[in-house]
Amino acid sequence: MERLSTQDASFIYLENEYNHMSIAALAIFEGPGPAEGKIEKMISSRLDLVPRFRQRLRFVPLDLGLPVWCDDPHFTLRYHIRHTALPTPGSDEQLQLMVGRLMSQQLDRTRPLWEMWIVEGLPEDNWGMLLKLHHCVADGVAATDLLGILLDDKRKPPKREPTRWLPERQPSPSQLTASAMAERLRSPGEAFKATRSAIGAPRETARKLRDFIDGLNSFRGSTEHDAESSLNGPVGPHRNWRWHSASLPDIKRIRSMHGGTINDVVLAVITRGFRSLLQSRGEPVDDYVVRSLVPVSVRREEEQSLVNNRVSAMLAELPVGIEDPLENLAAISAQMNEHKEHHQAVTGDALSSLSGLAPPALMALGSRLFAGMEQHAVQTVTTNVPGPRHTLYAVGRKMLTAFLYVPIAGSVRIGVAMFSYEDMLTFAVTGDYDHAPDTDVLCEGIERGIAELLAAS
Repeated sequence: MERLSTQDASFIYLENEYNHMSIAALAIFEGPGPAEGKIEKMISSRLDLVPRFRQRLRFVPLDLGLPVWCDDPHFTLRYHIRHTALPTPGSDEQLQLMVGRLMSQQLDRTRPLWEMWIVEGLPEDNWGMLLKLHHCVADGVAATDLLGILLDDKRKPPKREPTRWLPERQPSPSQLTASAMAERLRSPGEAFKATRSAIGAPRETARKLRDFIDGLNSFRGSTEHDAESSLNGPVGPHRNWRWHSASLPDIKRIRSMHGGTINDVVLAVITRGFRSLLQSRGEPVDDYVVRSLVPVSVRREEEQSLVNNRVSAMLAELPVGIEDPLENLAAISAQMNEHKEHHQAVTGDALSSLSGLAPPALMALGSRLFAGMEQHAVQTVTTNVPGPRHTLYAVGRKMLTAFLYVPIAGSVRIGVAMFSYEDMLTFAVTGDYDHAPDTDVLCEGIERGIAELLAAS
C-alpha cells in the first residue's frame, strides 16, 4: 500500500464528467502490424518494472487521507490491451478522430488506471500504439520514461520472461482509515523537523523564501488583468485532437539564427498558431495576449526513474498581437528569461508542497470546487516534453514518430503538447469538441509560423 502524493491526488480530485484527467502517447510504428498475442507477451514481460500497471486506487472513507495504491487481485492484462483498426482508407484524420473519441472516455477507477490501444490500418501499412494513463499516475516526463521501459532499444532485444506475481492482501476500509489517521498524527512531528532544519540553515532558508516571494509577485503581476475570449468558457465531455509534425533541425536552425531557446522558438510558433485561430474566428488580436500555463519539470536527479508527478509551471503571455515573427520571438525570449530570474517555477512547486499541509478532505473539496470555477486568467496550456534520443522498437518494428495528448479542464478549451523524437518535433492539439472544433486552423498557423521564422533574415 502506497499513498499518493499531494500533486498526484490533485489530478484525481480535479476530474469530473467534463474534465478527463488522462494523458496519452500515440506512437506510430512501421508495418506490418503485430501478430496475435505479440504485444501482450511484450508487456507481460515488463510488468514487474511498472508496478502501477497492476495497482488500483483505494479511497479513504470520508477523504480522511489521500488515496492509496493497492495491488489489484483481479488484474487481467487482456482487459487493458485492446485491438482495433481504422476503416479503409485509414487516413491520419481518421486516426486523430479515433484518439479524440478514446480520450473522451474516463478510465475505470475500479481497475488499474491505464489502457493500451493497438490500432492497425494506418497509412502505408503502419500501425499505432496509444498508451493512455490517468494523470495521477505520471506526468509527461514520467510517461515518456515509461515508453523507454515498455519498448525496446534494439530491433532484436534479449528475450525477457514474465516474473511470478502475487498480489498483496487488500486493506479493509477500517485499515485505510486507521493508516490515514496515524499518518496525520505524524505530520506535526515532520513539520517540527522541517522547522528545526530551517532554523539550522538560516541562509538557505532565507534564499528559498526570497525566491518564493519573488516568484509569487511575478505570478500576481501576470494575472492582474483577466482577458476574455472564445478560448475560455465551459467545456463539454468530448474532445477533438489534431497534430502537426515539424523538423527538429529546422527548429534548432531558427534558434541558432535568431537566439533564444528551443522552447522559446516553440512558444513563438504556437503564438502564430493562436493568432491565426483568433483571426479566423473574427476576434481582435491587436494588443492581445494568450496566457499559457507552461509546465516545468522539477524532477531531481534521484527522481528520474520514479513514475509519478513532479511538475511545476510558469505563466507565459503569448503576444498574438505582434505580427512580425522576429519581434514576437524576441518578446517571448525576454519574457521567459524574466520568469526564470523571478523563480516562477520554484513558486509553483512550493505552493504544491504547501498544499500537502491541508487536511485531505479540505484539499479534495477545494480541488473539486476549483474544477468547476470559470476563470479567464489562463487561456491554454503548452507543454514541451523531450522524447528519447535513440530509436525505439516494439516487437521488432521501428517507432517512426510519436505524439502526446494533453488534457484540458476547467475553462481551458485548448491545450498543446510538443514531443521530440529523433529528427522530428510534433505538436498535438487537444480541443473541446463543441467549442473548439477548429484546432486544425491552429496547427496550420504553427506550420506558417515555422516557415516565417525560417524565411526571416
